[in-house]
Amino acid sequence: MTYKRLCVFLEGNDDERFFESIVKPILSPRYDLIQIWQYAQKPRRRTKNFLRAIKAMNSDYFFFVDINNLPCVTSKKENIGEKYGEIIDLNNIIVVVREIESWYLAGVNYKNSRGLRIRNLRNTYNITKEQFDSLIPKQFDSRIDFMIEILKRFSIQTAKKKNKSFGYFMGKI
Repeated sequence: MTYKRLCVFLEGNDDERFFESIVKPILSPRYDLIQIWQYAQKPRRRTKNFLRAIKAMNSDYFFFVDINNLPCVTSKKENIGEKYGEIIDLNNIIVVVREIESWYLAGVNYKNSRGLRIRNLRNTYNITKEQFDSLIPKQFDSRIDFMIEILKRFSIQTAKKKNKSFGYFMGKI
């Protein structure tokens, strides 16, 4: 039996919290090791070196990026391709539209939106950090507490319907 390793490149803590809670349990049975690499605060050359190592070991990887202000997924992938060159396979880039907060909110169904005291959103495709922050009810001590409560109630089926980029990723895995 071969040893299977997956490396997941994420921007920051909110992405890691989401991945650990929602995605990792789905992928864990397929891999002996799932390693997370937060790249946003590291020099690009360190991330490039790590990508080279991952590829040399024939390990699987996903590279998550927010679309931010680029017009489409293709332009974001091309942008990342320009930054990392031939080291990165554009097919392994997962573009989160708009930002990871949109994926958090995508998993909140009608019943849970009432329990969390937020309005039910039909579509979270264009939610930004600022919009997410404006939805946090006063009963939560912090943004992180709110995110954790969402993750406890998260519905993958609801999220696939409310956010196209999350649905795309779930189809890919």
